[in-house]
Amino acid sequence: MAQALNGKLITVFGGSGFIGRHVISILAERGYSVRAAVRHPELAEHLQPLGTVGQIMPVAASVCNKKSVERAVEGACAVINLVGILYESGAQKFDSVQAKGPATVAKVCKEQGINNLMHVSAIGADENSPAVYAKTKAAGEKAVLEAVPGAVIFRPSIVFGPEDDFFNRFGKMAQLFPVLPLIGGGYTKFQPVYVGDVALAIANAIENKAEAGKIYELGGPQIATFKECLQLMLQVIHRKRKLLTMPFLFAHIQAKFMQLLPKPMLTVDQVNLLKSDNVVSKEAQSEKRTFEGLGIEPHSMESILPTYLDKFRLNGQYDAKRPAKL
Repeated sequence: MAQALNGKLITVFGGSGFIGRHVISILAERGYSVRAAVRHPELAEHLQPLGTVGQIMPVAASVCNKKSVERAVEGACAVINLVGILYESGAQKFDSVQAKGPATVAKVCKEQGINNLMHVSAIGADENSPAVYAKTKAAGEKAVLEAVPGAVIFRPSIVFGPEDDFFNRFGKMAQLFPVLPLIGGGYTKFQPVYVGDVALAIANAIENKAEAGKIYELGGPQIATFKECLQLMLQVIHRKRKLLTMPFLFAHIQAKFMQLLPKPMLTVDQVNLLKSDNVVSKEAQSEKRTFEGLGIEPHSMESILPTYLDKFRLNGQYDAKRPAKL
């Protein structure tokens, strides 16, 4: 049961997205009023049932438009920026959304005296990365900390959960095709993290349970290669599929054509990202800029994947009572 409203307002940019829904649910449960700042408020109505009447308010805003950002954060005690894209489309470019956008949000927070700013980036953010995605993530981090030195930044590894873009994508492919691709041989290491744990970390940081001005790297309890992730997914959905190595060169060529589609399954930028491991750094571990430092014990893939991947089993949810062969 939700607590009584505490009179505090939090603005969440990108609140209608994958992570946003979980963050807003926790904030509403804790009694905050939430202003979900999104480009299309009419597509964010699914958020309102997460709180009491009037507790969650979708508003039109774009991190690329300073005036709309100013309106969205007015009166807020804290701001959370979750906005990011996996590929470029139309006016949605990496530089505008992941570099200039965070800079605008942070600048407005500074102007309005809001020091409690949470910004979600990604493991692998690096100004020297060959991937534009990672370069702009790094630029966004830098701009945020320059404007609001006390901001807290979170870098999650691959995030999994009911609406994720990783396990759901390959689960759908496993329904349709007898073979799944292992780009670069499937050796890239990930540290998949449950969306609910990421949301909890952000919500706790709002309440001063994270050190100001620090970058936290969020990874789950296990490190797994790309191949191991697909093998686990196949075990959960009770399907046998051949895993075929796709060399990086071939993946690059294929991605050049696929990224011309409105919703590409693979882009050149994503291929470049797969050339580096996506795990929590040793520095973050030693300095406890991780879940451990936030007092959170992350969930494993085995405990969560069967709760939402059952739709990819041969008989869908009707196979749910059959235990996954883990």
